[in-house]
Amino acid sequence: MSFRLKLICLAVVPGWLICASLSAPRAEAQTATIAAVVNGDVITSEDVNNRARFFALATGQAPSPDIVDRLKPQILQQLINERLEIQEAERRKIVVSDKEVAAAIGNIEKNNNMPPGGLRAKLKGLGVNIDTLIAQVRTQIGWNQVLRQVVGEMGRPTAADIDRQIALQKQNNGQPEYNVGEIFIPINSPQASAGAQKFADTVIAQLRQGAPFPIIAAQFSQGETALQGGALGWVGADQLDPAVAQLVSQMPVGAISNPMPVAGGITIVQLRGRQIAGQTDTGGLELNVRQVFLPFSSPLNTANPTAQQRATIQKIHAIAQSAKSCSDIEAANAAAGNVKPSNPGPVNLAQVTPPQFKDLLSKLPDGKASPPLIADSGVSLVMICGRTTQAQVQPSRDQVAEELFQSRVGLAAQQTLDELHRQGSIQIMQKS
Repeated sequence: MSFRLKLICLAVVPGWLICASLSAPRAEAQTATIAAVVNGDVITSEDVNNRARFFALATGQAPSPDIVDRLKPQILQQLINERLEIQEAERRKIVVSDKEVAAAIGNIEKNNNMPPGGLRAKLKGLGVNIDTLIAQVRTQIGWNQVLRQVVGEMGRPTAADIDRQIALQKQNNGQPEYNVGEIFIPINSPQASAGAQKFADTVIAQLRQGAPFPIIAAQFSQGETALQGGALGWVGADQLDPAVAQLVSQMPVGAISNPMPVAGGITIVQLRGRQIAGQTDTGGLELNVRQVFLPFSSPLNTANPTAQQRATIQKIHAIAQSAKSCSDIEAANAAAGNVKPSNPGPVNLAQVTPPQFKDLLSKLPDGKASPPLIADSGVSLVMICGRTTQAQVQPSRDQVAEELFQSRVGLAAQQTLDELHRQGSIQIMQKS
């Protein structure tokens, strides 16, 4: 089975607590030229520049001309792929409704512990129009429907297929399972290999500096889980590429791999959690959390904090000493203007990153404020209000059937896209 996965914000504190906001500078006026023509549809240099600037902003880089130029070759390949996918969906008369798009964005937020509207707010903080994400999600939904048609009823699992899969799952009880995510970067031709590797290097560098992973995965990963913001869920080693399976068995929870080759492209893997199949572990532990966030008026320079930053840190220390309950935390956050939501929603302990923060939460007593958590944009603290252990539930036959069908859809994805490339008329005008 080929490996197609995707990933969440790695920072000193997780993305649902603190993610630095960025303001987008106004782009300079420029004359758009033709970058590529795909079966008669034009992709302009402005299209490429806008997407490259979005990527730079979303990964925390200043969208300077040299960074934008470095990103252009892979961005252009992605836009070509998307145009082929849109054209095939239109040819098959597939229409994606606004309701489907909204539901998909809601799933991205849910699977990455973001509150409803959190992804829209994050994009706004980055200075990026939500339409950029909506267009990408609409394309992904349409392409998924194309692939389901390609696989068709012949690819539907039989009763015997489902029985075998359920038996296999029972055999795997007691074996390790991994909560994995990935950003998948396809390589459609040998000539595209260098650009894909350069793009992957840029992605990994920014992820390790705390880039917001749900946005990057949803917008730039081209595997089948992009609509989930990179969340694959719990999988066994047999469901992964052998090289990836070996890697995640050795990685510490929260770690991000180097870019590695897999069938059809390059993948960047993150291990979010590890558990034993059939057993309830931290994978089933959900935390009810409250937080206080106090913003800095300017980015923090740890070597020379401003008077406002020193006062803000002193204030969060005072809150930590005086807060005795979750209602105290909510009141303190409200007094600070609710810059971040007091209740980030249920937090699955197994998915918390980085490992140091997961360790802090696992040891923090209920009703006790954490030590202050300092980031460039502000300072916060959290309090656990309760813990709930969720027993592992065996999937139903319908769920098993859908998982098998989706795996077959995934196998058809690269083959179908390669066929569209071979059959299509693609002229690239923009120099790499």
